[in-house]
Amino acid sequence: MIKVSILYPHRQNGRFDSEYYTTRHMPLAARLFGAALRGWSVDIGINAGPPDTPPPYVAAGHFLFDTADAFYAAFQPHAQTLLDDIPNYTDGGNGTILISEIKVSV
Repeated sequence: MIKVSILYPHRQNGRFDSEYYTTRHMPLAARLFGAALRGWSVDIGINAGPPDTPPPYVAAGHFLFDTADAFYAAFQPHAQTLLDDIPNYTDGGNGTILISEIKVSV
C-alpha cells in the first residue's frame, strides 16, 4: 500500500482555509478517485514541537492506494479539476507531494 501526502508549508501571513480543505476539497478528491482510493485523512499543523512555534506544515492531506500506478490512474483524469480548486483554500500553491510506501500500520 502507498500513501500520497500533499504537504502545505506554513507561511507567515499565508492563507489556508482548513474548513474548506477538510469538508470540500478532500471529499471532492475522494469522490473523483472512486474505488481505487482505500482511505484518506487530513492533518492540521499545530506547532513545531516547542509551544508557540509555527508548524513546518500548516496542513497535510493523505490518500491511500494499493499502488502508485493506481494513484496515477485515479488522479490524472481529474488533475485539472483538483488543481483549479486550490485557490479556494490557499494562496500558497499546490503543496509538495510525497509518495511513500507504508511498511507498518497499527
